[in-house]
Amino acid sequence: MVEVGLRNLHHSPPSSTILHDLHLTSPEGVLMRAALTVAILAFLATPAAAQWQGEPVWNSPKGGTGVTISGDYARPNSDYGSGNAWGGRASLGIGTLTLTAGVARWKPDLATEGFTSIGGNAAFRLIGGSLLPFSVNLQVGAARTDSANSTPAQTAVTGAVGFSVPLPTPGISIEPYFSPGIRYHSSGVTNTTQFGYVFGANLSFGLVGLHLAYDNERLKGGGNRGVFGVGAHLDLHLPLGM
Repeated sequence: MVEVGLRNLHHSPPSSTILHDLHLTSPEGVLMRAALTVAILAFLATPAAAQWQGEPVWNSPKGGTGVTISGDYARPNSDYGSGNAWGGRASLGIGTLTLTAGVARWKPDLATEGFTSIGGNAAFRLIGGSLLPFSVNLQVGAARTDSANSTPAQTAVTGAVGFSVPLPTPGISIEPYFSPGIRYHSSGVTNTTQFGYVFGANLSFGLVGLHLAYDNERLKGGGNRGVFGVGAHLDLHLPLGM
């Protein structure tokens, strides 16, 4: 499970320049950035596009630049269906915008087949960077899970806001975060909208790091669908001075 970053080419793409110009601390700047985020994320949040079944909704409010590849393991609780989930993600960070695509495979306990989810998400950092002690982002994603175990295919769409306060620890970068949001699930003729949240942390020891998260989602019929996930990565992630 690795994360490999290819960072900061010699010339920033035009989109990075535009996002940099929009990275303002004034109310007008924040409104412009939020409007751009909504437009981009609404386009990306289609049924084919990321809530991977059996995994947390991973997030990193401070974001980053370059290309990263991640690997994850998750263990859902009994209300979720238990079992084990494995996944991989690839992300592209351009200034304050991060686009992610990934796939996950979850096999519940006692199930004869596993579920495969393919999707992606987009996260836009509204506030934060190397000069500020906290970060705030908006995240929207969707994923399509195939049919298995006589269960119809499902589309999941998520929308969340993320808050993080990186800890100033020597020799290690620690980014704890909290990310509440809304989850929409569509399966055949059944549609549900639930509230959920994630507590997580991203740790970096130079080139090597870890990430972990606990995801909890309320169920209308009672109970909570929870899942704990962990992962490890190799990271060339560069800090942002924007």
